Amino acid sequence: MANKEIENIVNMMLSSLDSDAPMPSVEEMRVFYEAMGGAFPVGDDITINTIELGGVPTEEICPNDADPSKVILYFHGGGYALGSFVTHRSLVSDLARASGRNGYLIDYRLAPENVFPAPIEDAVSAYKGLLETKNISASDIVFGGDSAGGGMVMATLLKLKELNLPLPAAALCISPWVDLQMTGDTHQSKADVDPMVHKEDLAVWVEMYLKSTPADTPLASPIHGDLSGLPPLLIQVGSAETLLDDSRMLAANAKAAGVTVDLQEWEDMIHVWHHFAPMVEDGRKAISDIGTFYKKF
Repeated sequence: MANKEIENIVNMMLSSLDSDAPMPSVEEMRVFYEAMGGAFPVGDDITINTIELGGVPTEEICPNDADPSKVILYFHGGGYALGSFVTHRSLVSDLARASGRNGYLIDYRLAPENVFPAPIEDAVSAYKGLLETKNISASDIVFGGDSAGGGMVMATLLKLKELNLPLPAAALCISPWVDLQMTGDTHQSKADVDPMVHKEDLAVWVEMYLKSTPADTPLASPIHGDLSGLPPLLIQVGSAETLLDDSRMLAANAKAAGVTVDLQEWEDMIHVWHHFAPMVEDGRKAISDIGTFYKKF
């Protein structure tokens, strides 16, 4: 791995892992994820309000100089079982600041307590809340999400299309998990360089989230959905990710359906390296690119 900054992050991760220890419980993983996600402050230029959108708990993340009429609706990652305001507040603050928009980070229901399609239902409810309660035009809303949240971005777009609701102006997927059957070759070819995501662990998340729902259901694995008519899409993924092929398949399917797609593969980057932007220059550059993308809409 040529990038020294990301190599340092990987080494820190590996040193904290005990390969002989049993897989931690969901509760233990949630605590660990929050400790990691809460390590970086959001900055004094950000105001955070706790609200509800369509009955869904939400943080409204407002940079001082943002245009409040333009917003990001963001879906956090965490395998549909982890993640919270704490884990993603800093990342959404960075995206809001870079794009000059307010961010709305939703606290959707998690597995195993809540199974498919609960997160998608919450995402749709929050979007309706922006439209109907906040009176934000669909053309002024952009979506964003990472990992499982990237899958939620695509699934929510498919559900909105099914409901004949107006679609947002654009969407961002960071390291998206969009194939819960896990058919991509990079699950094997990148396993030795990805310190975070492995097929064996993903299989546990799939079981918790889907239960008896087939993994090729389009709202679970959006690569199987009809992507025609969806808004412009930016996909960012690292070359050192087991989920690299998910991004490639999503981009290929979306392009074939006539969607405008910008697929960016970042050399040596790991899963959602944006989390480490304070320590990794390519994280800051990727966030800047996202800001530029969002500013088009």
